[in-house]
Amino acid sequence: MAAAEADRLARPHRYRFDVDAVAAAAARQPDDEQRFAACWRDGLEYYLGSAEQDGRLNALGAGMVTSTAVSRLRAGVSMSRFRESNPELASTPLTPPIFITGGWRTGTTFLFRLLATDPRLRAPVPIELTSPWRLAAVDAAERERRIEASVDAHGLLHALNPELRAIHDSGGRLPEECGLAMGSDLRNWAFPATVRLDSYADWLVEQDLRPSYRNYRQVLEALDAGDGRRWVLKAPPHIAELGSLADAFPGAVVVVLHRDIVETIASGASLFAVFRCTYSDHVDAVDVGRYQADQTERWLRRAAEFRSGPAASDVTLVDLQYRDLVGDPVAAITRVYEAAGLDAPSDPAGFIDAYHRSQPRHAHGTHRYRASDFGLDEHELRERFDFLQS
Repeated sequence: MAAAEADRLARPHRYRFDVDAVAAAAARQPDDEQRFAACWRDGLEYYLGSAEQDGRLNALGAGMVTSTAVSRLRAGVSMSRFRESNPELASTPLTPPIFITGGWRTGTTFLFRLLATDPRLRAPVPIELTSPWRLAAVDAAERERRIEASVDAHGLLHALNPELRAIHDSGGRLPEECGLAMGSDLRNWAFPATVRLDSYADWLVEQDLRPSYRNYRQVLEALDAGDGRRWVLKAPPHIAELGSLADAFPGAVVVVLHRDIVETIASGASLFAVFRCTYSDHVDAVDVGRYQADQTERWLRRAAEFRSGPAASDVTLVDLQYRDLVGDPVAAITRVYEAAGLDAPSDPAGFIDAYHRSQPRHAHGTHRYRASDFGLDEHELRERFDFLQS
């Protein structure tokens, strides 16, 4: 933290929320700006503007925001060049993926990483999502070398914020969320998860994210090995963008996790309060709780609207309760396999036990939280979300 503050004093230009400066930093060749994703400028303006006005960021947070913007713009350029050099990818058939989604903290990570251990399925690791062009079309040995070289970066985040690992573990070899690959147009629901970006979230909810999801399909097309394995993917924010997902991935199986609404919001608030503490020295727990409740309501209302519309028939929706996933995981995963037209593992109980042995649930500590810690009233939340019962 102190090193970041010292660097901001020495090189303040790296921490300025200036659209033109960030664009200039992202463009490494004369024609790069012409290759930025469509509509990038207004996305960048809202992202940086919200970071400046709403973020309450320390130097580490300011640097993270600007570096994220630069990396996402560069990702768009690199994918553009890669596809230009590999035109056959434009017609690559992609088996409809299995998507795992739901509110934050509803069991999505457990189900995602469990299914990812099935050799018939494939989940992306972080470097595949952040730099897909570097992993596409390389042999197994080179892929392994590049993944191994990326591992240390994840250890840095845990060193900066050790509490985070007990709540949500991550690593260079662990399957990771789709959000890391999205947002080359600076439209990404993952951005306001880790830092305070209220006005950006208000803007984002009005945007059409279908182009963003089509760009993500191109990422998966580039990474697909053509070996018959089916993508299994995960991100809670997909629950807010089911229409965009269905547009880009018709025929996808979308597994939606549901959990007690108080637990969903309070656990999510706890996670993101910890995340924000990495990038801000002024995190208000009640403010985080308020945002988490607002965001969850917005997302779940959008999901309900999608379900009542014609596009819902373009995907296969599978609803799973968190309590059922935890209480009877064999029955839960059997439903997912059936929806995907796949046979469940021959020994599903052994399959699940093997996962638990490799990934013990509380290996890095226990996540404890209370709704009241974030100014949340359980009775008010249940009344506010009674639309979920209709």
